[in-house]
Amino acid sequence: MDEIMDEDVSYEVMMDDHNHNNWEANEDAYRQLQQHHHALQNMPGGTEIKVQKGFRSVSEIASTRDPDTPEKVTFSNSTTSKFLMNVITAEDYKNVYWPKLERAIDQLLTQSPGDYIPISYEQIYSCVYKCVCQQHSERMYNDLIRKITNHLKRVSEELQVSLLDRYIETFNSALTQYMGALQSIAPLFIYMNKFYIETKLNRDLKDDLIKLFTEHVAEKHISTLMPLLLEAQLTPFKITPSTMASIVKGLYTLRPDWIQLAPSLFAKFIPNILPPSLETELHEYAAQDQKLQRELLQNGFTRGNQSRKRAGEEIVNNGSSGIIGPRGYR
Repeated sequence: MDEIMDEDVSYEVMMDDHNHNNWEANEDAYRQLQQHHHALQNMPGGTEIKVQKGFRSVSEIASTRDPDTPEKVTFSNSTTSKFLMNVITAEDYKNVYWPKLERAIDQLLTQSPGDYIPISYEQIYSCVYKCVCQQHSERMYNDLIRKITNHLKRVSEELQVSLLDRYIETFNSALTQYMGALQSIAPLFIYMNKFYIETKLNRDLKDDLIKLFTEHVAEKHISTLMPLLLEAQLTPFKITPSTMASIVKGLYTLRPDWIQLAPSLFAKFIPNILPPSLETELHEYAAQDQKLQRELLQNGFTRGNQSRKRAGEEIVNNGSSGIIGPRGYR
């Protein structure tokens, strides 16, 4: 029993090393096992040799053979049994592994910024790792895309019935929440990204997930959203500057070519997207600045105290008409 346990541990370490570098390592290890077995069978004579700690090369076995001793070569089958015991079947993936991943994805997609999510990131990462090693990458990727697509369709439907006076804030909240979720989802599936998406599809997981939001949410609502943003731009502080900056930068991340819809709006939050200013345009910029100041005054914003005097420099005494100096002397 101890010999079998030693063998199993060494085999697991070997397989883990193979799997870490190649998702088809299980198949390669099994093929290597057959090749070693075939080579041993073709050796002259045969001493009974038990492989107890991993695979031994043919040269190592040959160097230990006593030429004067009759030899009989056999090969242990427990490594093959170990290989079969570690297999994750399609049913295992469907009923055990994917449900764990799905619950974690649900929590990450619906969490509010700053919320604590009671999930084990190490456990989820390990779950992804095992599925990739057992060649379930394609199915897992398709399940992930389907899961997030269905979520984004619901988000789009909620935006569709959102009130116009809250439309910008609602869109920004959905975008911010989704982008925050990607900061956790992408690292959890980094092993699938490295050994399947980048290798087989020549893409990146995070780019694919951003594209999903663009297709299922942003592109469906940009025709409603952009006029509201332009209208809000004409009314100072109708939308808080932080919200405007967040949503404009977010739209630029989704599709940089959307700056053509409102170059002046994007230029306020995205540097260097417009050509350099010309001297002949300075008067126009000055006029725009004066217009903005007038609008601010009309909406109740004052210039404040324009005096350079410090507080307390002017003291008005009852019955006194004198001017008080900066040190309080007349």
